Amino acid sequence: MDNDNDTAVSEFILWGFSYLGTYQSVLFWGVLFVYLVTLLGNFLIITLTLLDPTLSTPMYFFLRHLSMIEILYTTTVVPRMLTDLLFSHPAISPASCFTQMYFFALFGIAECFLLTAMAYDRYAAICRPLHYTMLMSQQVCVGMVAASYLMGITTGITHAMFIFTLPFHGTNIVHHFLCDNLPVLRLTSGDTFWGEVGNLVVTLLFIITPFALILLSYVRILITILGVASAQGRQKVFSTCSSHLLVVTLFFGTATLAYMKPGTNATEDTDLIPSLFYTVVTPMFNPFIYTLRNKEVMGALRRKVTKHL
Repeated sequence: MDNDNDTAVSEFILWGFSYLGTYQSVLFWGVLFVYLVTLLGNFLIITLTLLDPTLSTPMYFFLRHLSMIEILYTTTVVPRMLTDLLFSHPAISPASCFTQMYFFALFGIAECFLLTAMAYDRYAAICRPLHYTMLMSQQVCVGMVAASYLMGITTGITHAMFIFTLPFHGTNIVHHFLCDNLPVLRLTSGDTFWGEVGNLVVTLLFIITPFALILLSYVRILITILGVASAQGRQKVFSTCSSHLLVVTLFFGTATLAYMKPGTNATEDTDLIPSLFYTVVTPMFNPFIYTLRNKEVMGALRRKVTKHL
C-alpha cells in the first residue's frame, strides 16, 4: 500500500472501515438501506413540490433544491463507499479522488448556503410579512439558489485543484471512506501550510458564516414569536420553521463534530462516525422531517395517493 519516497502515488487507498474486517458486510447492507430510503424520500419531495400547485411557494422551491442536493451529495459518496465495503483493496485513482473531492465540496457548500436562504425565507415570512412577496420574489429565489451552487462550484474546484497540484510521494493510505480535503492533504510530501490555511478559510467563510447568518435569522424570529400575544399564536408561528431548524441542527451539528472536534487525529477510526452520520444518515432524515412535520406536504401526498388509487 505504501510507495517509495521517490515514487509518485499512482492510486490512493481509502482505508475507511477496513478495520471492521468481516463486519464490513453488515455495514454494507445498513448503508445500502439508508441510501435507498434517502433516494426514495428525496425523489418524493421533488415530485410533490413539482406537481402540487399548493406547494409552489418559495419555501418549497428551496426544499426541492435541497432534496436535489441531498441526492447528489450522497451519490458522490455512497456508491463508492459500498463498492469499497465489498472489496479488500479499496483503491481509487488520483483523477477519481479529485472528482469526488470536488463534487463533495460543491454540494456540501451549496447545502450550507441553501439552508441559509431557507432561514432568510422564514425570517421574511414571520418578521416582514407585509414585504414578503417583494423580498422573496421569483427572481430573488432563483438568484439565491444560483448563488448557492456558484459558491459550491468555485470553492470546490479551487480547493481541489490546489491540493492536487502538490506532490504525492510515500504513503497513499487515506484514513477516510472518501477523498475529503484534509485526509488527502496530509498525504502530500510538499508544504501543506497554505492548504491548511485554505481549509480554515473555507470553513470560516462557507460553514461558520452561513451558520451565523442562520442563527441571526432565528434570533430575529424568536424575538417576533415572543411578541405574539397568545401561546397558540406563538406555537403556530414557530411550527412554520421548526422543520428547517431541526434540519439545520442535524447538518451543522454533525459537520461540526466531524471537522471541528478538538484534538482530532485523522487516523482515529472513531472520527469516521460523525462523517458517516452527516454524509449518509442525515440526508435520509430530511424527507421525513419535512413530510411528517408538515401538514401541507402530507396533504399533497394524500391527494396524490387518493387520486392514483
